[in-house]
Amino acid sequence: MHTPPDPTPPPSAAPQVPRSDTALQLLERAQWRDSVALTSQPSLRIATVAGMQAALSVLLAVLLVHVSPWPHLVGFAALGALSALFGRFAPLRLRMRIVTLCAGLMALGVLIPSLATLAGAGPATMLGVMALVAGAATLVVSHWVLGGPGAVIIVFATGAALVPAPDGLTVAARTLAALAGGAVACATCRATDWLRKDALPHLALSPPVAPPLRLELLVAPPLRLELLVALRITVAAGLSAWAAYLAGMPHPAWAAIGAVAVMQGAHLHITMNRALQRMAGTVVGAVVAWLILAQNPGFGTVLACIVLFQFVTEVVIGFNYALGQIAVTPSALLMTHLAAPAAAVAGMPVERVMDTILGAALGIGFAVLFSTLDDRRQLAQLRARESGARH
Repeated sequence: MHTPPDPTPPPSAAPQVPRSDTALQLLERAQWRDSVALTSQPSLRIATVAGMQAALSVLLAVLLVHVSPWPHLVGFAALGALSALFGRFAPLRLRMRIVTLCAGLMALGVLIPSLATLAGAGPATMLGVMALVAGAATLVVSHWVLGGPGAVIIVFATGAALVPAPDGLTVAARTLAALAGGAVACATCRATDWLRKDALPHLALSPPVAPPLRLELLVAPPLRLELLVALRITVAAGLSAWAAYLAGMPHPAWAAIGAVAVMQGAHLHITMNRALQRMAGTVVGAVVAWLILAQNPGFGTVLACIVLFQFVTEVVIGFNYALGQIAVTPSALLMTHLAAPAAAVAGMPVERVMDTILGAALGIGFAVLFSTLDDRRQLAQLRARESGARH
């Protein structure tokens, strides 16, 4: 009896998707349309509470250190306070463990590069240290399921500590200031986390589909995949930072931060969205920062702006990543100004834009270069579905 052929092709016949095709698919009109689209918030209430917690943590931490005998360390205290950003969708008890752990990670992000500078590491070596921290932070955040905002905040803390530490006392002071900020974040979240309580059961019953900033996963991905992603991030962060350094850019760490932020996307089309949104949002946010700094604001004005922008960032970033970047860019630049008022006020926003554009562009390039065949097939299938829906 004749047996009809099996319509299912063997695995070896699965379609191959060249990287050149993937790059072109990332430039299609649908990609640009998706990057400007607004999405629904997983929970506007939780976003608002998280924004309030982060803003209040930064405010209290900065004020605490500002009135201490070490007011020059306010920038590191503010960095430690950003640990309040983690675990916003976690159950109440788990949230405190996550914030406490992230406070320690933020302090480590300050300690490691500070020790490297104390040991005499040069600028190029320090960028390599930053890349290693980026990879390690990516692995830890994924393996311990710490969720958004991900490793990029820890890398941001590392970038702030690249300024050479002249002695061990400076290293200890920086680290303790970051730990103090983390302690303030833990206390703030513990005192206010009850405000999230009513929104959590709703999220558990009906989780949103693929939000731009994904909720914490119930389980960590396989260790092999975690290690692969961490390696990609390490290479991308290092090459982006070194490219900016060789190009003579004054803040190559920002290029590394841009690459890490972009490559945190779970899929290629999300990575491309993040790149486009980060570039556009940074340009607008840098203009806002320039307008503020051009007025030569005092400490109180700068701090008030940081707190306001930190709150706005957490409320709007769930709607579109670019909106979050418009708010977080002036917050980051003003925080840098608070830590180092002698920095060039006129040039810093422009430098931030150039470094971020370079880092984001290289990040998407590395994402395509390091993509697996499954990554490229998923993008091709997405584009095919979109084309079918239009016709």
